[in-house]
Amino acid sequence: MGDVARTLLQRTLRKIPTGKLEETLKKWAHLSRRQQQSVNYTQSKWILHENIVSLCEENGLTTRHVSELEMIYCMENPNLGTWRACHLTDADEDATSVELLSFKEQFKSHLAELIRNVSIKIKKHDNGAVWIRIAWGDNFSKPNHFKPTYVVHDLQTPYVFISNLKSKHKPLLYQGLVLATKHGSIKDAHLSGRSLHAVRDLLMGHYQQSFPTNHLRPLQERNPPITHPNIEKEHKEHAEKRQQVAYEAFGEGDIPKLETATYTLETRFRGGGGMDTLSDGEKPFRTVVQFASTSLLESLRHCVSSGIAEAPVSPLLSSITQKGRNYFVITDKADKGHNATTQNSRAKV
Repeated sequence: MGDVARTLLQRTLRKIPTGKLEETLKKWAHLSRRQQQSVNYTQSKWILHENIVSLCEENGLTTRHVSELEMIYCMENPNLGTWRACHLTDADEDATSVELLSFKEQFKSHLAELIRNVSIKIKKHDNGAVWIRIAWGDNFSKPNHFKPTYVVHDLQTPYVFISNLKSKHKPLLYQGLVLATKHGSIKDAHLSGRSLHAVRDLLMGHYQQSFPTNHLRPLQERNPPITHPNIEKEHKEHAEKRQQVAYEAFGEGDIPKLETATYTLETRFRGGGGMDTLSDGEKPFRTVVQFASTSLLESLRHCVSSGIAEAPVSPLLSSITQKGRNYFVITDKADKGHNATTQNSRAKV
């Protein structure tokens, strides 16, 4: 076992909780049954890891084998980094019929043509998603297995989710994905988050959504919070309307867990009262506004349903679910003067 393989193995073992280590090694299947039974998981973590490293050295495992272990752990724990969503466009007629074997062959061959030193591993998850691990090198250096890029793609959908991708590698990855999936181009979906499941569910609409309606619906099945009887009697209709508006804007039941929503403002200041420094000139007033929470959509929904925020919900907030993105650029409309603003879909840099 080389130095790179040994160091990568030690780093990967440190990431895996001891309680999950035995199950993960079984899935890895590069230790024999006898070797797995010989491992004493009650030992201290340092001694346990050294024993596992010794067994791997005994089997002559390489970096390729060790990267499989890291990939298995990442597939079981996909919320360890930030995921950015991309949208494949201009699909060929047979794009929906691409099979896993064909995709693997095409993707590896196309990427190998673009860069000399690159290590690619592709596995299919139990839920049908294709996981890709890419260790990038260049024409003069070997692949860096300590900072790999991860890509998740459902073959029958136009969506791709990417984690830990450097800007210099973006054109190479995008070209490989476009050719392997038989699409014409790929673009940023302006949606990112630490939870892969949340980003994917929000983009694909895989959660309980509500749609605007002029008729109030009974809310008994939604288990509203218990309130004082007199307040409930006097404000029931108003409370139901707020709840309905909140559901229409952000969905019902469990909703995707996003952490942030970012708005870049490139608009002229419309103040007065001595603020001439900001209001003069043709240059736009630039600033960034970011909403952050451990569960942003749930927080916004609660603010609306509880009356903390006014209804109806601003399109700037409801667009997070309606458009499946959490990054927006707000600019002045050049053709309608200084009094109108619009949401620009320019990608985040």
